[in-house]
Amino acid sequence: MTHILYGAPASLFSGKARAYLDWKQIDYQELPPSPEVMQDVIIPAVGYPVVPVVQKDDGTVIQDTTSIIDHFEAEAGSPSVYPDTPVQKLVALLFELYGDEWLVIPAMHYRWNYNEEWIYGEFGKSNLPGGSREEQVKRGREIGQRFKGFVPMLGVNPATIPAIEKSYETLLADLDAHFAVHDYLFGTRPSIGDYGLIGPLYAHLYRDPESGNLMKRLAPHVAIWVERMMEAAAPLSGEFLEDDAIPDTLLPVLQRMMSEQMPHLQAVANLYTDWAQANPDTEIPRAIGMAPYRIEGVDGERFASPFSLWMLQRPLDFYRALDGAGKTAADTFLEAVGGSAFRNFPPFPPIHFNNGKMRQA
Repeated sequence: MTHILYGAPASLFSGKARAYLDWKQIDYQELPPSPEVMQDVIIPAVGYPVVPVVQKDDGTVIQDTTSIIDHFEAEAGSPSVYPDTPVQKLVALLFELYGDEWLVIPAMHYRWNYNEEWIYGEFGKSNLPGGSREEQVKRGREIGQRFKGFVPMLGVNPATIPAIEKSYETLLADLDAHFAVHDYLFGTRPSIGDYGLIGPLYAHLYRDPESGNLMKRLAPHVAIWVERMMEAAAPLSGEFLEDDAIPDTLLPVLQRMMSEQMPHLQAVANLYTDWAQANPDTEIPRAIGMAPYRIEGVDGERFASPFSLWMLQRPLDFYRALDGAGKTAADTFLEAVGGSAFRNFPPFPPIHFNNGKMRQA
């Protein structure tokens, strides 16, 4: 019996999970999350309807792509998608945080402001595979309203949209320069950082037609990288760059992350710290209000996500555990990308996450 990935082609995080499972050569089959599956499998295990979810051959259910990847990394062994040198591993973890938790902004903007009618049909195909075109679009529209309604909470509005597009197009140019030279972020093997990027850059920004055309026109090497990631033509192969090297082509991307995402995460951490002190022994919600963010000099607000802090914990914990030459190398690199806010990030109550539920650790 094989493992089951409950996912959908249009799902951002399903693409991340699928790309990893294929490269790792995990024996699985992908099935759509039918209403029966949601009711009988996913909601009892996780508490709410969500994809992707992996149901292992022993019945164990794993939700969240980071948890899925870490589970199979431990179970399936090498080669690993985690570099074993300090700076590359730190940067890979930062890229996963950036892709998972920040690039959702352009991903959702381009989907719902350029591809809305198309995506309704895609949702309907996944949910009603045997239905007529009219039935699929009707069902897709019903499903899609929940996602569309979330777009303003991400900080996407008429005031911020020009800045979001400018930031994203600059990111595409920077990544295009990198992938013109390198197959993946750190050489010829995909890393956890590549898997962080692939979710938004594939399912929304490559696969949706209007944003896909934009990527192929402005950043053809990024489009080729997306195809390479999703095809997994050379599974379980490749090497990370020698001597813990980070290509100079990645520096502008990390500088953008540090200037855009890190100040917002600091604001979220402040809100979460106050919330945690007032709500001990309480399950942590997915949002604890709104927090400011700035992109290309434009100020906005977006929801404050404790889950983003859980993702931030991963590179922070790794960085804080470094010592000796590894710590020195990491500090030198962070200085080069304007990473003082990360290096000096104030402490916040640790978060424990498991299958959709967050609690104070």
